[in-house]
Amino acid sequence: MDERDKLRKFRELDDAFAQALRQLDDPGGAMDIPTGPPVRSLEALEEEDAEKQAQLREEAFQQQFEALLTEYHIDPHELRVLIETLLITGRWSEEQVPA
Repeated sequence: MDERDKLRKFRELDDAFAQALRQLDDPGGAMDIPTGPPVRSLEALEEEDAEKQAQLREEAFQQQFEALLTEYHIDPHELRVLIETLLITGRWSEEQVPA
């Protein structure tokens, strides 16, 4: 880049900076300063990531569960009835269900 281009870019930058300062000094003027997206806290980002991970785990579990039902030719309604019967009769308690 030659000296003329450098000088032209410097002037453009200087003009843009001066215009931004004038806008800041004008209390009645509309702020026309570009801004980026809102900043989110690290805590919010971690919470969002945890929610996405939980949703992905739930989807993976659902897919595996449906694949097992299909592989062993088990009707979901019949499985539900079986589990409810085991719980009601005390042959299986909710405490025995692995997390």
